[in-house]
Amino acid sequence: MSNAVVLKAVSPQSPEYREAPRSVEAEQALLGAILINNEAFDKVADFLDAAHFFEEIHRRIYENAASLIRAGKLASPITLKTYLGDGDLGGVTMGQYLARLAGDATTIINAEHYGRIIYELHQRRSLIGIGTDVVNVAYDAPVEMPPKAQIEEAERKLYELAELGRYEKGFIRFTDAAARAIDMAAAAYRRDGKLSGIATGLTDLDRMMGGLQSSDLVIIAGRPGMGKTALATNIAYNIARAYRAEAQPEGRLKTVDGGVVGFFSLEMSAEQLATRIISERSGVPSYKIRRGDIVEDERRGVFEFSKITEAAREMQTIPLYIDETGGISIAQLVSRARRLKRQRGLDVLFVDYLQLLSGSTRRGDNRVQELTEITTSLKALAKELNAPIVALSQLSRQVENREDKRPQLSDLRESGSIEQDADVVMFVYREEYYLKNTKPREGTDEHLKWMGAMEQAHGKAEIIIGKQRHGPTGTVDVQFDADVTRFSNLAHDESLPERM
Repeated sequence: MSNAVVLKAVSPQSPEYREAPRSVEAEQALLGAILINNEAFDKVADFLDAAHFFEEIHRRIYENAASLIRAGKLASPITLKTYLGDGDLGGVTMGQYLARLAGDATTIINAEHYGRIIYELHQRRSLIGIGTDVVNVAYDAPVEMPPKAQIEEAERKLYELAELGRYEKGFIRFTDAAARAIDMAAAAYRRDGKLSGIATGLTDLDRMMGGLQSSDLVIIAGRPGMGKTALATNIAYNIARAYRAEAQPEGRLKTVDGGVVGFFSLEMSAEQLATRIISERSGVPSYKIRRGDIVEDERRGVFEFSKITEAAREMQTIPLYIDETGGISIAQLVSRARRLKRQRGLDVLFVDYLQLLSGSTRRGDNRVQELTEITTSLKALAKELNAPIVALSQLSRQVENREDKRPQLSDLRESGSIEQDADVVMFVYREEYYLKNTKPREGTDEHLKWMGAMEQAHGKAEIIIGKQRHGPTGTVDVQFDADVTRFSNLAHDESLPERM
């Protein structure tokens, strides 16, 4: 008999009407608690919005009450009536309804519980909406819309629902945006280093950029051999190593320093990337690690293997996640980034490098259009994740044809969309790399000049900020140890001990 009931329930000839999940009683109880004691609002303000209420009138009441409370004013039946009018609500006036809500409420103890019920029921209604859309589109999808595109769209909506509680943000008031800006400034004031963004670990670079800013697309570009990947891995490790989080009342972890890092390594394997980081942390050159040419000699005071082991042990404790899949599309990258955010958290995302990504659809030989889709998608993903994305990019060969080989924005390969979509573009330049290839004949005046230039350039690199949407451009000098591919802060003259 039970099978017959199930068949009848799903039969299109006899569809059963089912009401959307809601609890009008929980909405009334919460609003009543807020009206008798505005402190109840503080218990739900972090996670509950007006859009989460099922009844339109309850949305209006909550929204206006929230505005009054945030402005430091009293939200009561009397004050709210002024903003809501006095229309008829099925036989009672607005004033009478507000008074009834307040009269039926006796305590604010259960306010947060009621808020959770309202929030979760809204999520269930949203899930039903997403599921209905998936079914309808699958039935009526046009020929040019492949199932893969529908899956990615459904996954995007589910991700946004999981993160935000709703998948259509819509407009927000400017006052809310201003409040967020003030909160960001206050957090920067309290944070070590007074940075509004995530610290890279390179002091002078952080001072110029204010750290890596949420929702920014940051491009690190350079010719082969300049150290793009080394700079990215150094920054990624610094951020993951500094990670510190605090538990919030609702159970989530909130990052207060450093961050959880995702790294798409499209060119190098995870082992190669790990070797670079171990080399940088231990001070043992990566070529020695690869060859097994490691010295552990207590008599000579050389403990390379111990340093490597310690670096590897430290790496096991930090939240740095590597995806080594080569040749993935931008759609696959977006999907995996959302999944990492949902499962592990994600504060910064690195992509090494742009030109190895492919578009979601084949565009023939039009690589410029394909790259435009990639950079536009990365910028949209940065906003969606509310996290900075650092993407590496190659430079065109025209750099090599100039006498001054410091890169410029025009040197970006297929540069139009990269320059347009990026919030920050920085170039890595090492004069020493080019000087090595121009060594004159020994014993000549040119050789003496070359030796002087090599001495000046040795162990130094320039990070040239060619574009910064929210700050200044300029050059930051840093230290670079080529043997262990490590970028570090350059000691300034005023920081050095006085010379005799």
